[in-house]
Amino acid sequence: MDALAGLLDGPRAQGAFLMRCVMEPPWSIRIQDRAPLCLTAMVSGHAWVAPDEGDAVRVGPGDIVINRGPDPYTVADDLNTPIQAVIHPGERCTTPDGVELHQQMDLGVRTWGNSADGSMLMLVGTYMMDGEVSQRLLQALPTMLVLPKQAWESPLIGLLAEEIVKDEPGQEAVLDRLLDLLLIAVLRTWLARPGAEAPAWYRAYDDPVVGRALRMLHHHPEHPWTVAELAVVAGVSRAALARRFAEQVGEPPMAFLTGWRLALAADLLREPDATLEAVARQVGYSTPFALSTAFKRVRGISPREHRARVLAS
Repeated sequence: MDALAGLLDGPRAQGAFLMRCVMEPPWSIRIQDRAPLCLTAMVSGHAWVAPDEGDAVRVGPGDIVINRGPDPYTVADDLNTPIQAVIHPGERCTTPDGVELHQQMDLGVRTWGNSADGSMLMLVGTYMMDGEVSQRLLQALPTMLVLPKQAWESPLIGLLAEEIVKDEPGQEAVLDRLLDLLLIAVLRTWLARPGAEAPAWYRAYDDPVVGRALRMLHHHPEHPWTVAELAVVAGVSRAALARRFAEQVGEPPMAFLTGWRLALAADLLREPDATLEAVARQVGYSTPFALSTAFKRVRGISPREHRARVLAS
């Protein structure tokens, strides 16, 4: 597993909130559902996406917007249009003064808006997950990411638009996978663009030496790696790998491995049936005690305390 795949692993899109939004001006929607990640694909018409902090962006057909939570933002036909609907946690929708709007704006299968024939159509996919493996990538993303139509080509928006209105057996699983594919395609394109402010560990994947070591650590965290063994895999001396890895990634190989193992462990501990022994074995610790010691040293709480907090929330 690499870090990009890790974004969608574990509690990935499983029954994600997917909606086809159809609006006719004037309209304005306040999003304050505190979701970790929301992807909006514009199909027709135009909209302004305005975070509370930062510049608003006008988007049109084919453009993709990714908003990283939990900060709220507003989507509207015009920045001066008063807010008409507020999206709360739990997919609740109300007027600004609290009147429920769900039935009033329900336009059919996964379709919502103020007009069935509205000139603006956008597809919205919201990830409700908050997995620990995701944090390395999520923290590297801006609060709002916009990928314009001219920056990429993909049939996925069209496929999602066709499938989102179907009500067939297994349809949620189909939509979840399409949303995953669309998100991965967008992030790959965005991170690979000229001048991209990709995180150091992501850029290091292209390094012929450090990239090999990173792939080994990401794909096989359970292996008892040493810097010497990684150096053999990378085809350089131990000292050369240690120096180059620290320069490219920003931390030594073993420190990176510890962080990756503990992130994986934190995510695995979200599963109520996973034993500490099994989790320790999966992420490269010889005993539950060894995992607990590392977990508490780095994160300040024990694995059991972490699990209790996650389940409580």
